[in-house]
Amino acid sequence: MSLKQKMAMSMATALLGVSLISGGTYSYFNDQEETMNTFATGLLELGINKQSIIQMKDIVPGDTMESDFTLTNDGTIDMREIQFLTDYKVIDKSENNNGDNLADYIHVELLHHVKGKEKVVFQKKLSDLKKKPFPILDAFPTGGNQEKFSIRCTFVDNEGNQNHFQRDSIELTWIFEAKQREGKSNVQ
Repeated sequence: MSLKQKMAMSMATALLGVSLISGGTYSYFNDQEETMNTFATGLLELGINKQSIIQMKDIVPGDTMESDFTLTNDGTIDMREIQFLTDYKVIDKSENNNGDNLADYIHVELLHHVKGKEKVVFQKKLSDLKKKPFPILDAFPTGGNQEKFSIRCTFVDNEGNQNHFQRDSIELTWIFEAKQREGKSNVQ
């Protein structure tokens, strides 16, 4: 055999060996199981039984009005806190008030009804509540619970002349804001 044939035979043998090593046969057992997984967010939904809690018309100093309302947790997750926010605009239609604010003379009292008893949440002038969140409930779990409240508003009589408030009004917005519970590890 010539040198060329020996080289060709060596190359062919080497290629055959490499192909057998790399592409050799192998065998094993295999099994697979498929799982279906879900990530679904909860719903934070605070409910209230009224569109408007209180409407006071044609009031005079000394008038008081009370109204009841109910908050519900209509969502699927617990609430950590409920905050009460107030915003308003005074409409001055008559005499110049000379810096006297009608909201300083509206006294607001929020009552929480718990097990047949009234618990005073706060007693403040309407002007002290403006744009300041005030916590009214520390926790509100899901499960159909209802929290009953009353709000009592009084136009305070300062025993002086309050004629400059005649025909004035307040456009009042109350917002109840629910905050979600804290995140948990190993949520089931």
